[in-house]
Amino acid sequence: MKTALITGGTKGIGKAIARAFLERGYEVIMNYDRDEKAALAAQEEFNMMGYCPVLHRADVSDEMQVSDMFSELLSLYGKIDVLVNNAGISFYDVIQNTSPAIWDRIFEVNVRGAYLCSRAVVDNMLGRNCCIINIASVWGEVGASCEVAYSASKGALIAFTKALAKELAPSGVRVNCVSPGVIDTDMNSRFGPDEVEDLISRIPLGRTGRPAEVAAACVLLAENTYITGEVLSVGGGFAK
Repeated sequence: MKTALITGGTKGIGKAIARAFLERGYEVIMNYDRDEKAALAAQEEFNMMGYCPVLHRADVSDEMQVSDMFSELLSLYGKIDVLVNNAGISFYDVIQNTSPAIWDRIFEVNVRGAYLCSRAVVDNMLGRNCCIINIASVWGEVGASCEVAYSASKGALIAFTKALAKELAPSGVRVNCVSPGVIDTDMNSRFGPDEVEDLISRIPLGRTGRPAEVAAACVLLAENTYITGEVLSVGGGFAK
């Protein structure tokens, strides 16, 4: 049985990704940091469906916590076949109100977290046809007004993906990126009806996306063994 670790895997897109891998027969570990109530609720929901995902609490931006997480998981399971770096945070405001502390925290979670987790798991993946999937954003491709820090962090994650894919390809480890567009999650709940309507008017498919559609892209990238270094946009054509 293959093992998949999804960071930020108990809510929104992460939860949908966890479900998709559970449905494909993977052993799934759902990482979370602060919201234990939501994590336990997600686990219980999957238990009711007949699945048994494992929860693991760790702040992916903290080197020691990441090291401890992978040491524990590898001692229990022996291997991790798929790492999905999904954990992420956002901030919506003009740059004048984006303090250095906010900027740094966004990069700590969105970029440093992916770096620390990838670095911690790579030795275990070498030569085993494993994969790392990073969850970026359409804003990392085209930029978003009032989301400079978030857009920059996701752009950095895309560059990280492309560079790491070239580095690890000779060792049989694939690295790809999924770039969601406007997806119906809590992260986008801040937009009012008029803002949502404006966003939809710029999406060729004419609707917002569903977390399950992002999850399906992750499964595709995990199971197609001849795709690496790619940025797969799941945005209804928004970034085209």
